[in-house]
Amino acid sequence: MTSYKENEAWKEADAAEDRSFKPTRGTRRKAPFYKVLQGMPIAVDAFRYGTIPGVTAYFLTHAHSDHYTNLASNWKSGPIYCSEDTANLIIHMLSVDRKWVHPIPMNVPTVVPNTGGVMVTLIEANHCPGSCLFFFEGQQTVNAGDSAFKSQYVGSSKFFRYLHCGDFRASPRHVLHPAVKGKHIDHIYLDTTYLDPKYIFPPQPLVISACAELARRLVAGEVISPPDASGKRNSTMDSWMNPSTSGEGKGRQTPQERILVIVGTYSIGKERIVKAVAQALKTKIYCDARKAAILRCQTDPELHALLTSDPVEGGVHLLPLGMISSDKLKPYVQRFKGTFSRAVGFRPTGWTYTPPSGSDLSPTIQSIISRGQSWSFSYADLRPMQRSTYAIQMFGVPYSEHSSFFELTCFALSCDWGRMIATVNVGSESSRAKMAKWVERWEAEKKRVQELFVPPRTADYW
Repeated sequence: MTSYKENEAWKEADAAEDRSFKPTRGTRRKAPFYKVLQGMPIAVDAFRYGTIPGVTAYFLTHAHSDHYTNLASNWKSGPIYCSEDTANLIIHMLSVDRKWVHPIPMNVPTVVPNTGGVMVTLIEANHCPGSCLFFFEGQQTVNAGDSAFKSQYVGSSKFFRYLHCGDFRASPRHVLHPAVKGKHIDHIYLDTTYLDPKYIFPPQPLVISACAELARRLVAGEVISPPDASGKRNSTMDSWMNPSTSGEGKGRQTPQERILVIVGTYSIGKERIVKAVAQALKTKIYCDARKAAILRCQTDPELHALLTSDPVEGGVHLLPLGMISSDKLKPYVQRFKGTFSRAVGFRPTGWTYTPPSGSDLSPTIQSIISRGQSWSFSYADLRPMQRSTYAIQMFGVPYSEHSSFFELTCFALSCDWGRMIATVNVGSESSRAKMAKWVERWEAEKKRVQELFVPPRTADYW
């Protein structure tokens, strides 16, 4: 697609996403071009558009509401393809008729029926449970969808590869996956939630470990602040967090002072922090029956074994993310007076992180990689939120299940692609233009350094 046609396609998409449009009987909102694969009868995360012309297969990347909007028990527009966990979740939460839901195994190339032979491989997205990337391979057979811009390759023998990322936390595992490694990808439909250089937050595994270690130290009554370069500790911080501490091992909680750890979560998501904290504390996880039913839709026996319906047995409780505030946690903990005397709340969200003042918001590619790969993070980097007290301590955790800007850069530089299509924050021309400039810089860097691949620090992060 030429730059002129691409601009016109985005204008068409803007009109399709007009917020003032109210569908009426016999009318429907038109699907923007990036919701339907070019030249294929396949739509991804496009349920809000109803029955899309020419589409014979509807894919769902994961069971978050902004991706399944309008999917409900009355769905009848066509077969829905997704992972097994996502299938379980939409049947449970949305009462979608099972006859429409077709789970596909992970990591196995699978022919999609009624698509002209298109094959798809599902790849773990490193987002929420059940989330996946879709790697499509095949020929263009039909100009499906509502866009006026048609592909010239429909009916040709040319072979195409598309990687649809949905929402994902990019990691080396994605570019090294056997289905993708070494292949040219024509289109990448990219999760651009954090495609802005101010969003360079710590690697996910380090943050998870930090939460688990901080929870363990608080519950054990150990000192919190590590020594500085001279070997001194922040005794003020330690005494505020654990007033009885005067050294290692002192201040351990008594039966009269049991600490409850509370983790804020979405309906689906943040489970990895929850599991790590519970395992570090060697305790069970309590949540209400509604949340437990959602967790049991996931094929995670390790998580299931940690669940309990007894709030006293569970040293870790799950609450909605918005509950992690002093005015809401205080009455919640009061319900267990006599069992828990204090509470520690973790509020994990990518929006927690703010860049240091004076940060370069137009860095070079080399500085992005250098800064990102030098990042370390431990329990000592977690700081109490405002309005924390000795009785109710809250920690904002810079944890997201979307890729940071650094990770998006590493991902883009480490795989072979022809066109990058943004799927998030595309509602304004100025936002798209800012993201397009970074895509252009990635392209220029790839041309400058042949066979570029950003060496990862571990298998899980760059």
